[in-house]
Amino acid sequence: MKHSPSARRPGPGAADNATGGVDGRQADLFASPSPPRCEPPAPPDPTCSLPAVAPDLWARLSRSGFRARFHLDDRDRAYLRRQGLQAVSHHATEFIATRLAPAHPHKDGRQTPWRGHPVFVAQHATGTCCRDCIEKWHGFTKGHDLQPTQQAYILAVIRGWLMREEPACAQTDAPPATDEGPRPA
Repeated sequence: MKHSPSARRPGPGAADNATGGVDGRQADLFASPSPPRCEPPAPPDPTCSLPAVAPDLWARLSRSGFRARFHLDDRDRAYLRRQGLQAVSHHATEFIATRLAPAHPHKDGRQTPWRGHPVFVAQHATGTCCRDCIEKWHGFTKGHDLQPTQQAYILAVIRGWLMREEPACAQTDAPPATDEGPRPA
């Protein structure tokens, strides 16, 4: 007895219901259930008080030939003065939350451009550019979402470096004249 093609193969959707799989494939019955999707921790508010940065961090960073070579160029300094430290800190908060805070960031190790925004330069200068560098320089283990206190610490490190690099930005931290956002890399 021959079966017609429609009798052998159920239509779309029927396979999903019958096997629990997608596209007619059976679901893996032995796989661990996927963990519930959790939202990453909320980023810190750059206007709140931030944790103190240990003074020995600046000394360790200055002894690194690679980290010590990073400095703001004239365009970055002008951007920082024009936007103000508060606005640039908001940008940093967004970069930290989206590019560093997840346990496994997209393109980890390559997620921070070398230039194009003062925060990017500060991240490379302070070892806060990727999860490997954060683990090496700041001791936050890879593979876990960064907690709000850890994100606040990273923000404090970046702000501290920006204020050391451009002291005028700390003294005249007024709201930005315009809300242009970061310039393209």
